[in-house]
Amino acid sequence: MTLVEELQGFLKEATAELAKPDVDVEAVRVTFLGKKGKITGVLKSMKDLSIDEKKEVGQVGNQVRTAIQEKIEEKKAAQAAKALEEKLAAETLDVTLPGAAPKLGAPHVLQQIMDEIEAHFLGLGYQIIDDPTDSPEVETDEYNFERENLPKDHPARDMQDTFYITPEILLRTQTSPVQSRVMEKHDFSKGPLKMIAPGKVYRRDTDDATHSHQFHQVEGLVVGKNITMADLKGTLLSIMQELFGEKHQIRLRPSYFPFTEPSVEVDVSWDEVTADTKPEDIKWIEVLGAGMTHPNVLKMDGIDPEEYTAFAFGLGPDRFAMLKYGVEDIRQFYLNDSRFLEQFNERGN
Repeated sequence: MTLVEELQGFLKEATAELAKPDVDVEAVRVTFLGKKGKITGVLKSMKDLSIDEKKEVGQVGNQVRTAIQEKIEEKKAAQAAKALEEKLAAETLDVTLPGAAPKLGAPHVLQQIMDEIEAHFLGLGYQIIDDPTDSPEVETDEYNFERENLPKDHPARDMQDTFYITPEILLRTQTSPVQSRVMEKHDFSKGPLKMIAPGKVYRRDTDDATHSHQFHQVEGLVVGKNITMADLKGTLLSIMQELFGEKHQIRLRPSYFPFTEPSVEVDVSWDEVTADTKPEDIKWIEVLGAGMTHPNVLKMDGIDPEEYTAFAFGLGPDRFAMLKYGVEDIRQFYLNDSRFLEQFNERGN
């Protein structure tokens, strides 16, 4: 057998191997085309041939090498296509099946209440002051207590014991300091000041079903000429009916707060009140404190109490959420229990 015939035999042999369904293509390549493969071995044995014979054998060798390489590439492509087809068959996707809907979250129930309060007062023309510059949670003793008519020896401070960082720096016990910061900057030549200040506050309470060392507050303030208790009552009635329903009523009871004079506790009717409801049948529940801003507070913030009057009130979103949704333990709002929180995924429910 001549070298040419041997080379042509390699082509037939390789073609037969590559025709097998599960052939190892790489093994075929190494056998025939590798550095120590059959074709290389034949080409190395041409040293004893004449020039014409070397030329013929070399030409045939290159043709066979090219032909085998092409068949190898075709086999690789066929095997890849078959593998893909098998994979797709094993991973068949029924496009008619309904898709898996993503699980959407919702604002926390307390945030929902605060958003509702803010939306109501925006509609009344109030400013929402919650920027950290005017509403810092780390506050000074001056703004948190002294500007609210609570000097250092005032006994009412005991009710608002808080977390102190230094003797003069503390975590705020109320958002009232925001009112002072805004009042001292407001230009009353451009009109009255109407604002609410929502945010977190802190007190050294023992956590239980109705108390928390951290809770939320929304304090409101209106400063202008000829502001009266009638304005305060109308404002409070509007927000209570926004939160609990238009048929609920409020009543004001005399009380005491160092920063307001006169001061009132505000109760809301437990049930709806109609024209047929007898006064003695109305059940009341206390919900917030309010009053006419004390002249001393106005003076400390650079406002003349002889020219301007003001009213202030403090709302507790945590308490409102408990009343509105029948939540019995305030700690539920802060435990991040999704089973509890998912009950309020839809606003108003």
